[in-house]
Amino acid sequence: QVQLVESGGGLVQPGGSLRLSCAASGSIFSIHAMGWYRQAPEKEREFVAASGAGDSTYYAEFAQGRFTISRDLTLKTVFLQMNNLKPEDTAVYYCVADSSIASVRSGRHVPYWGQGTQVTVSS
Repeated sequence: QVQLVESGGGLVQPGGSLRLSCAASGSIFSIHAMGWYRQAPEKEREFVAASGAGDSTYYAEFAQGRFTISRDLTLKTVFLQMNNLKPEDTAVYYCVADSSIASVRSGRHVPYWGQGTQVTVSS
């Protein structure tokens, strides 16, 4: 089993920045890809970004140029740096992990999800 714990959410003004973190523990030897999803009130969950083997990274269109996903050298922690935040970025952000980058990107059959961290962008 793998446990994921997110942190770093909060309230920020439009144009501001936040950095989310997600620490993995447990049977992390099986984890080769990590990523982020978000869900806003009354909206479906959507893919934000993913990090796979090597330096491979993938982003949703809305995240391109504003969000950056990265992992630490131990590959146990994934970060999401979010800049120029907009009110429409308000959502609960979830960390995910799996052995497959394809499943992390699709969100289907991903076995490991964090509890979520709230991001609110408001003046």
